[in-house]
Amino acid sequence: MAQHTTAPATAMLGYRLKRAASALRSRMDEGLRPHGLTVPQYATLELLDAQPGLSNAELARGAFVTRQSMNVVLRGLADGGLVRRAEVSEHGRALPTHLTDDGRRRLEAARDVVFALDRQMTAAVPGRRLADLLTDLDAMAAELGR
Repeated sequence: MAQHTTAPATAMLGYRLKRAASALRSRMDEGLRPHGLTVPQYATLELLDAQPGLSNAELARGAFVTRQSMNVVLRGLADGGLVRRAEVSEHGRALPTHLTDDGRRRLEAARDVVFALDRQMTAAVPGRRLADLLTDLDAMAAELGR
């Protein structure tokens, strides 16, 4: 049987990471709302800007949602004229997705909000510790298999 400390769960690293992620998500929701975007939609636009033609499955992994949820995200983005999906796949069943010009403009405007939040969050970490913190976060994700 695993040994448990007597410290409260709120003192644990995982709780604190979740608390920070929740605060970021809440602020992103607020900031993206005037741009007509949700956090998964914004993440999808960023992924498509960096790698045009990604499939639904690739986008779902990158945006941290299920494939079923990504279908809903893509439908909303397509209905809004922000992305276009191929009607037919060139290879297999995956339908590549691309940003439209409107999608690229919306992404540019929304980036201001997200990048400002990132700068605000980063300012809370002393500069000399930031590189180590980022390395540690990457190591934690790798340790847990992500």
